[in-house]
Amino acid sequence: MSHETHRSLEKDGFRAQLAVHTNGRVLLRSRQGTDMTSAFPEVREAALAQLPADTGLDGELVVWESGRLAFERLQQRLARRGTGAVEAARQWPAHYVVFDLLHAGTNLTDWPYQRRRAALEALFADHGLAAPLTLCPSTTDPAVARGWLEWTAAGLEGLCFKRLDEPYFRGARSWRKYKVRATTEAVVGAVTGSLAAPRTVLLGRYDAAGRLQYTGRTTTLSQAVGRTLADALTPPTGTHPWQGWTFPAGWGTQRTLDEVVLAEPEVVLEVAVDVARDSAGRWRHPVRPHRIRTDIDVAQVPLFGEDGTSV
Repeated sequence: MSHETHRSLEKDGFRAQLAVHTNGRVLLRSRQGTDMTSAFPEVREAALAQLPADTGLDGELVVWESGRLAFERLQQRLARRGTGAVEAARQWPAHYVVFDLLHAGTNLTDWPYQRRRAALEALFADHGLAAPLTLCPSTTDPAVARGWLEWTAAGLEGLCFKRLDEPYFRGARSWRKYKVRATTEAVVGAVTGSLAAPRTVLLGRYDAAGRLQYTGRTTTLSQAVGRTLADALTPPTGTHPWQGWTFPAGWGTQRTLDEVVLAEPEVVLEVAVDVARDSAGRWRHPVRPHRIRTDIDVAQVPLFGEDGTSV
């Protein structure tokens, strides 16, 4: 048995399993088992029209908008049903990117990945599967995989690595992820904790109209970074651009942060970020603080909505 690994793309989407039963029923469900079939009517129709009965797939739902993958559109579509789901499918059509074949008239989960992958590619070729059903690229060539990392500007987060000789594991993941991270700068607008002992940092960037917009929050600061940042922070000297604002405790949650302390927006922090953004350019995941950039003025920080990252 080979111990070689396949590399496949890590996308900014929503993990889902798609099944076409022998009675013609189509089921699209999340990793937690939530039935999402009615929220994505275009995927259901494509499955009925293109897939043979008694087929089960593992993959990821994605929505493409303005040249990149738009995770927030997926979030919005999950709540739509009936005519609302049909309208959302027209406005923000989804693709189902398939990376594994679990059932094809019989259970394939005990097959090694190499054999399942070959069967999946044959399924696409033999049945002429087409959009919105899409085959996820996969390779054993490291050079090809490195080339895929250049696609991160479109929202592709990195690579997944799978052993060729392993069966499909339910629940626990047997593969490994490599996420691309880059560094960029943002303005410190506030902190949680206190200015003397900051725990996390709320970051902003100015928009084209000169307004400081919230762009994301850091992970918990180390003691060393916290002490260094505390020495640089000062209370607002006038009306702060975020006066009266509330901030989410996490992307996609209705909960708000407590103990937010505003700071004079004059400190620039370099942070490590991944490519998961919303349509405005805010970071969906907490970013990792790297260092204070005393050599960079606030005016030199990329504008809100710009990338400005370097790998």
